[in-house]
Amino acid sequence: MATGHVALDSTGVEAGEPVSNSTEEPYEAARRPVINDFSIQVATVNGSGSQSANIILLRSIFGMGIPVSGKNLFPSNIAGLPTWYTIRASKQGYVARKEEIDVLVALNAETAKEDILALPAGSVAIYEEAANLKQYRNDVICYPVPFDKLTAAACPEAKLRKLVKNMIYVGVVAKLISLDLNVVEAAVRRQFAKKQKAADLNWAAIQAGYDYATQSITKQDPFALERMHATDGKIIIDGNAAAALGALFAGVTVVTWYPITPSSSVVEQLIGYLKKYRVEPDGKASFAVVQAEDELAAVGMVLGAGWAGARSMTATSGPGISLMAEFVGLGYFTELPGVIFDIQRVGPSTGLPTRTSQGDILSVATLSHGDTKHVMLLPASVKECFEFAGAAFDLTERLQTPIFVLSDLDLGMNNWMSEPFEYPEKPLDRGKVLTAEDLKRLGGFARYKDVDGDGIPYRTLPGTDHPLAAYFVRGSGHNERAVYTEKPDDYQNLMERLNRKFETARTLVPAPVVVQTGKSKIGLIAYGTSDFAVTESRDQMKKEYGVETDYLRIRAFPFTREVHEFVASHERVYVIEQNRDAQMLSLLKLDLPAAEAVKLRSIRHFNGLPIDARSVTNALVIEENL
Repeated sequence: MATGHVALDSTGVEAGEPVSNSTEEPYEAARRPVINDFSIQVATVNGSGSQSANIILLRSIFGMGIPVSGKNLFPSNIAGLPTWYTIRASKQGYVARKEEIDVLVALNAETAKEDILALPAGSVAIYEEAANLKQYRNDVICYPVPFDKLTAAACPEAKLRKLVKNMIYVGVVAKLISLDLNVVEAAVRRQFAKKQKAADLNWAAIQAGYDYATQSITKQDPFALERMHATDGKIIIDGNAAAALGALFAGVTVVTWYPITPSSSVVEQLIGYLKKYRVEPDGKASFAVVQAEDELAAVGMVLGAGWAGARSMTATSGPGISLMAEFVGLGYFTELPGVIFDIQRVGPSTGLPTRTSQGDILSVATLSHGDTKHVMLLPASVKECFEFAGAAFDLTERLQTPIFVLSDLDLGMNNWMSEPFEYPEKPLDRGKVLTAEDLKRLGGFARYKDVDGDGIPYRTLPGTDHPLAAYFVRGSGHNERAVYTEKPDDYQNLMERLNRKFETARTLVPAPVVVQTGKSKIGLIAYGTSDFAVTESRDQMKKEYGVETDYLRIRAFPFTREVHEFVASHERVYVIEQNRDAQMLSLLKLDLPAAEAVKLRSIRHFNGLPIDARSVTNALVIEENL
């Protein structure tokens, strides 16, 4: 599965027929150097150990001070199936997926022909010389390399050669794009910090690839790197690790889960953090982690722990969300806290487990039967994954309701460049919790009574030493004093109060990020990882078409007043998202006045690959008739 377009050769015929007898030279595009602005795609097979090599390339470019991002496209089941890893260097700091591939390392014989056919004219292909890929393209710069011979020479142990071969291509690429070898070696030593022998072996393989490229390849392409300082002080981390760190700093004590791609590493990394930082000097853990029998059990445990006063969470993806519906409805109706991280993937059903999507928006917003509305936080960066984890735990206790944090596979499992996270200094917000002293002063309380007019009642925690502290937690009809009832007025009052609470949430959730000049009639709305493509697309629209656009990035549901004001101030508003059914647009239409809802247009991307800027730009050009 190639990730670009099938290109046309110099005759205008679809590339693919052998052209080994052609007298034409490789595509002679303008030979101006392309510095710090190109993408590299490595095509290998799952289980080949290429991930370490790709991370070393990524970190080496980052180490040269150049903004970089990496995206892993891998199969969902067994070893031996195709996998692609794409690294984008961008001096402008763009981190969205770039549709075009500039440099291809084709090491999977199964997909090599398809991969080279997908390249745009003027790009580069590096491949095992025995594959003879040059026969398929005369408009691509080809660098055949005897990878198998070089690997055998660099690694006497046959069983390790599959892994070492990956480092050979690191060396070849490093030479061709002018990577600083000192930076590369530092990345190798970091990657194998606890394995000196492995570090030495891999570094020797990189040097072998570098030396071969130096001696045997005449560089014909324009792609090169030059040192910058745009990454000074920055870090590289994936979104799931950032969310786990945020939960740790937020004071999580109970973690329940059932493994599911792409959310598993949230809890896996959190377990490591908890073991390192939450074990007392006497060896006792101040946390509990439970792997449940399924997702329904996991969220049930989260709500039980939340009722008991613990800060509790689980992590899942779309199929798990579907299973959690019954217990989440219980949490909403009985007003129990708990945080649920949903790392979205392609559905329905099993769908494409290792492809990204924003397809859970509608299902999560109204998860469970009856009238339910849930609060969702929508991070768009690893920094927000960290920050919104903390915000979620505060909100779940303040609002006494399950809180969802919706990331996606692209953000969760890929490496991203970021500013360092700020140490949280704000005290934890435990919400309206009554102590024994409060009850003694008040003479009692009504668990589900709206005392303050914000829809949020007061609660007690189990074990509170007062005879009036106890109450029933009922999934059936109940009145203000938590007493069972089927009276119509009691039920209606309860549901109206829950809706007031949701309205209160509008004032507590993260406000959107708004970029508005006051000069444009066109507004763009996006959320989550669609932000990267939209940001770059706005620059393309201005540079290529002279069109200014305003932009609002939604960071939470329910929507705040800024969303309504933004739509009201524009003639046309495009909602850009990564699902087929325009799910965010649907939520906006439900929330906006009818006169404003008609302004909304939809731009959707739902093929499982992360959305790219050019797709957004092309759609806007068509819609605006430019």
